[in-house]
Amino acid sequence: MSFSNLLMKNSINGSLRSTQSAALLLLNVSTRQGHTLRGKPPGVARTLEQRLQDENVTDPEIVARINIGFPQLKPSRSAQLKERLEHLKAQRASKELEQLARVNKLLIDLDKVQESYVQRTGQHDLRLLADHYGIFEHLFGSAYFVPRVPLTIRYELNADTLSPVYNGNVIKPSEASKAPLVSFDGQLDPVTGKAAQGDSYWTLLATNPDAHYTNPAAECLHWFIANIPNGKIVEGEVLADYLPPFPPRGLGYQRMVFVLYKQESRLDLSSHKLDAKDYNNLEKRTFSTLDFYRQHQDELTPAGLAFYQTNWDESLTSFYHNVLQLKEPIYEYDFPKPYLADQKFFPLKQAFNLYMDKHRDIKEINKEYLQRKLAKTHPFEGPEKPLRFPNAHPLRDVPSWLKTEIRKRRLGTGRVQDY
Repeated sequence: MSFSNLLMKNSINGSLRSTQSAALLLLNVSTRQGHTLRGKPPGVARTLEQRLQDENVTDPEIVARINIGFPQLKPSRSAQLKERLEHLKAQRASKELEQLARVNKLLIDLDKVQESYVQRTGQHDLRLLADHYGIFEHLFGSAYFVPRVPLTIRYELNADTLSPVYNGNVIKPSEASKAPLVSFDGQLDPVTGKAAQGDSYWTLLATNPDAHYTNPAAECLHWFIANIPNGKIVEGEVLADYLPPFPPRGLGYQRMVFVLYKQESRLDLSSHKLDAKDYNNLEKRTFSTLDFYRQHQDELTPAGLAFYQTNWDESLTSFYHNVLQLKEPIYEYDFPKPYLADQKFFPLKQAFNLYMDKHRDIKEINKEYLQRKLAKTHPFEGPEKPLRFPNAHPLRDVPSWLKTEIRKRRLGTGRVQDY
């Protein structure tokens, strides 16, 4: 090879190497000189999204939560202080309260305390509890609201007993088999907290974000009443009849959420109406609170909230068969077999009988204990009477592991109770 050809080959190879290195640089090479790059590769432009991911930066305008509820108009600080001082002055000037306090007969009206709590901080606490249970996240995404209209929901257990819904308490399906009694102040202005002028219309929705079988992101619609005039539930337009909760066996607790919306005027929501023949059709009851609110957010605003938890009980067996006309689902956890180390020739500091039983067939152990129990059980008189003073009978010339076994058998403790 001549000198000119060698020089041309070297120049071509050099240009190829430079081209390859530039291409690798543009392709975000993750290694450089044998070292893994830990940040932005040199000379490569990164997009804003990639830089946010690399630097773990979050934009506050994107992740900030949105309040979609009504604002609250609070009185001035001076007005609140003046009202508080007037109340204290009236209490101190009351001779009757002083006399009752001196003889320890002063009673507190708990109904007034509850009413004052609900008006002042109760609804704010309800919002914090709903956040804790993930209500807003699973219903409205990144939005939330502070309930401004107290919503009272009670299930009628019998003629004299009512089970209230409050702050995520537990209500069994047998207790929630009938539609609850719902009441709220339909004339209340959610902003000012005072009586509103003219007629007002409301919408009540009850959904379960944990009950959908085929789509985990969807909800099951349990109750839908629209155009409720002035808080009168019985005069509202029922778009979906009440369906009791039906949490399957083995899945734990589910959440039942009631959301009350304040309408700007009477609305036509007939597109959401569920036919009577589809009452037990769970697919037709597929619902999304977020999509519903996005569709009608100009005409209604969330104003009230209540929720409770429920889990399986025996009443759901007949409910699945007779109402839903489905085979009752049962979920069980498949526990893995416990780890068992290799058997040792001399197991130290372990009970001999218990250690040996770990490496035996469980069916043989059950059979052995059952035979031992039946051997001391008379067919007509029953099992032997236990010793009056079990620990008063000495055990001599018996190994320690067997002594412990006999003592447990006399006292009726240990695994002998399982058979």
